[in-house]
Amino acid sequence: MPKPFNKLTAIAAPIMRSNIDTDVIIRIERLVGNSVRGTLGRWAFGSLRYLPDGSENPDFVLNREPYRHAEVLITGPNFGCGSSREGAVWSLQEMGIRAIIGCSFGDIFFANCFQNGILPIIIDKEVVDELAAEVQATQGAGGISVDLEAQTITSPSGRQRSFEIDPRRREGLLRGLDEVSLTLRRNDEIKAFQAADRAVRPWIYSAANPHE
Repeated sequence: MPKPFNKLTAIAAPIMRSNIDTDVIIRIERLVGNSVRGTLGRWAFGSLRYLPDGSENPDFVLNREPYRHAEVLITGPNFGCGSSREGAVWSLQEMGIRAIIGCSFGDIFFANCFQNGILPIIIDKEVVDELAAEVQATQGAGGISVDLEAQTITSPSGRQRSFEIDPRRREGLLRGLDEVSLTLRRNDEIKAFQAADRAVRPWIYSAANPHE
């Protein structure tokens, strides 16, 4: 089950390059094996974080203080595009990321974030750029606050912006529920529909279960 998300005030790291795909977020070879969960955080953004000799790249933002402790990413357009690998979200989650703010995301990556307790926020590019500029001006010391209940972002300077989230996905994150759990909350409705439908179309259910 995803970890519930309500309010977060944390260090934010700007990664403003456009079209960072899931292969950049986590290389496919890091997802090979039976026990990858719990081991992926160190390999997130591996090609950007590490030099060919395996040492940290000092120019990459997440290798610098205080950004290495970031729980929020501010991203360029089309973040998380490319393949559908859910491991990209797992790797970000395991390195401590709880929210991602950008003007656009890869569709499948966006959906996978909600299933794993990460809040992806789509907001105008001008606002994303302003947030990144404020964070850079404070050298990361100024935190960003995200309030999912109120659907607001508060910048380091205290300026507040609103954002919109699909109500069902918002409920899931607030309660720490995935799609299956959200669906099961409507179990009484599902059973009532099935009972009514069975009365109207009994042959459907007999075909599905020939032992009835």
